[in-house]
Amino acid sequence: MDYEFFTYDVPRPHVAWVTIERPEVANAIHTPAHVEWSAILDCIADDDDIWLAVFTGSGERSFCAGRDLKHLSAVQQQGPDAVAANNAQMASLTRLIDRHDYPKPLIARVNGAARGGGFEVALATDLVVAADHASFALPEPLRGIYAGGGGVHRLPRQLPLKLAMEYLLTGKAMSAAEALELHLVNAVVPYAQLDDAVNALIDDIMACAPLSIRATKQAAIRGLDLPLGEALRAQYPAVKAMMASADAKEGPLAFSERRAPVWQGR
Repeated sequence: MDYEFFTYDVPRPHVAWVTIERPEVANAIHTPAHVEWSAILDCIADDDDIWLAVFTGSGERSFCAGRDLKHLSAVQQQGPDAVAANNAQMASLTRLIDRHDYPKPLIARVNGAARGGGFEVALATDLVVAADHASFALPEPLRGIYAGGGGVHRLPRQLPLKLAMEYLLTGKAMSAAEALELHLVNAVVPYAQLDDAVNALIDDIMACAPLSIRATKQAAIRGLDLPLGEALRAQYPAVKAMMASADAKEGPLAFSERRAPVWQGR
């Protein structure tokens, strides 16, 4: 697939690898890029042959600087009509940071600085592998705005409240090592080992049945919004689909025959 601001590859079966290609602005995302990213997310969600996706930025310096504030300022300088048109276009999109219940596992390969919306993207994924020189911050209050792409809501859910508020109210950055200590990332490795670490995590996930992974993710994420008793009794569509699948039969059969299962994703 050809995109202007992203590359979309399938470097190994069933795995989509999406790279932000705007290194000249530290991989910041402007409205046209948001349009493409939203379409990519829809494509991955609808493609039964894609079981997992990785998001990263081009180069070694920046994962994603978040919203392209230079583009935003240029739009604002054009006047109220341009701002209204830009806002309407953004409102018509469903960004990753807006997708609380995305159906497939997402891995953030954080190759450098994750600022603002870039940090919010990492917070919105299921797993994060970071290069040891990476850093994370929500500096929006220093720019006269706020972390409205989910940062003000996800960070307090993933850190103790007082610590989350310190990062939110000061805009200060944390290193990759600090993020690992705070359990915001799954692994931190030297940049040269980043792809190997991501692929090792992918290997572990791909050993599992893809519909089981989707069912597990959906039940876990939706269950967080419910009291435990309700979560245990709730019905999850992805679980129903998994139970009716050929893979649900293949797993026990492969175990009884003492062989590796062959997953079909159906």
